[in-house]
Amino acid sequence: MGCVWRMESRPARDRRRLLPAAVIRAGPWHHGPVKSRWIAGYDAQGETETADVERMRRLAASEPDPWLRTLPLHFTASALVVHPDSGRVLLRWHQRQRRWLQVGGHGDQGETDPLRIALREAAEETGLPDLRPWPDAAVRHAVICAVAPGKGEPAHEHADLRYFMATRDPGAVRPEHPQAPLRWLTIDGARALVGANNLRQTLDRAELLLAAGPPRRRP
Repeated sequence: MGCVWRMESRPARDRRRLLPAAVIRAGPWHHGPVKSRWIAGYDAQGETETADVERMRRLAASEPDPWLRTLPLHFTASALVVHPDSGRVLLRWHQRQRRWLQVGGHGDQGETDPLRIALREAAEETGLPDLRPWPDAAVRHAVICAVAPGKGEPAHEHADLRYFMATRDPGAVRPEHPQAPLRWLTIDGARALVGANNLRQTLDRAELLLAAGPPRRRP
């Protein structure tokens, strides 16, 4: 597991009010240079992620809409929210999976940019108005994970593209609803909650970046 998705939706005008400015500037993913840059440039780590990325490349090349939820394998986008000053990360309780996970989910109709999707979902699920890609807009982990059947959906797989998003105001978090509480945790505390879930590898990557501190500015 480790993938996230949500069944509910909002009117587009309500969702747009929640979007950080970085979302509005995002461009298309499935067509043109953004697609080719991610496909050609992502550096998978280890045999499992390498195999997952190869499947993602085949999915992107063969399907006109690789985000379509009726596909047995389709893309999702998610975000691990971090507070760099304290080194903490934010996890959300997902009632359907009965797990603490990162925020994120499916693209809405017409959406194709994974960064935009991850930012929108993160803003909706956390209420944080200042989220920004951190330390940059790169995909940080690419994972294919199995999803059990439920709520009328058969068993399927998510090709999840994971980003890191940062906030300067961790106290501004607001759960989307009472059944989806949020918790700020140290990396070790988050590891204890997620156990052997593949989110553990995402946390490992975030820990390395948090330990490195802010990027140095060029003179």
